[in-house]
Amino acid sequence: MRKDMNSETLFCEYYRQWVDIYKKGAIREATMAKYLMTQKWVEKLAPELKLCELSRTVYQQLLNDYAKEHERQTTLDFHHQLKGAVLDAVDEGLIGRDPTRKAIIKGKTPRTKKIKYLNQFELHTLIAHLDIKEEANWDWFILLVAKTGMRFSEALAVTPGDFDFTRQTLSVSKTWDYKGEGGFLPTKNKSSVRKIQIDWQIVVKFSELVKGLPEDKPVFVGRDKIYNSTVNGVLTRHCRACGISVISIHGLRHTHASLLLFAG
Repeated sequence: MRKDMNSETLFCEYYRQWVDIYKKGAIREATMAKYLMTQKWVEKLAPELKLCELSRTVYQQLLNDYAKEHERQTTLDFHHQLKGAVLDAVDEGLIGRDPTRKAIIKGKTPRTKKIKYLNQFELHTLIAHLDIKEEANWDWFILLVAKTGMRFSEALAVTPGDFDFTRQTLSVSKTWDYKGEGGFLPTKNKSSVRKIQIDWQIVVKFSELVKGLPEDKPVFVGRDKIYNSTVNGVLTRHCRACGISVISIHGLRHTHASLLLFAG
């Protein structure tokens, strides 16, 4: 950290510089956005708090104030992101003792959780209702996610070259930066790089769909900005028209996983 940092430094200023030095460029943009949101909350809840004033009681009060507006899991994430900076401040001698020790995590009562997945009958009903045209549309996208359990960003990044129709596999090795400027990004982690077994419905339909398309260009990405809400809207309309549970695109991933578990 900078040499002008001392125990009289404001905690929100220390945290801001800590994020800039240790996290910027080292983590994914989505994760970085969470750290920056934590920074904003520290500035809002404790704008005048100095490092030298950061005792266990003061830190606990900061968590309690945050918990008034957030559920317990969100408060736990807030605590974890602050703790990394606080422990470094302890190591640097700016704080005498670790004020995060034995912190109690509170939070608002969780809201009623939405249904996250479909049963097998509902999934088959949804797939039968999809309008699979000659050219790629969001119904094609929903079909692919429902059949493979891919993440939203992974499915957006699928190119014709990722399919091996002879071996009935689909390679997942990248994601699409739909939240940023577009373009390919690495997968969420190393274990996300994988080959997915695809069934005959996907083989037959997608082999026709991608015929003649560039091998290295995403099948579902055009010129327009892509929003997760757009695809969720399409899926919601299908679910309501079918009379089945309304879920999100990510819910199709949960559906796929639950059906795999059920099948052993």
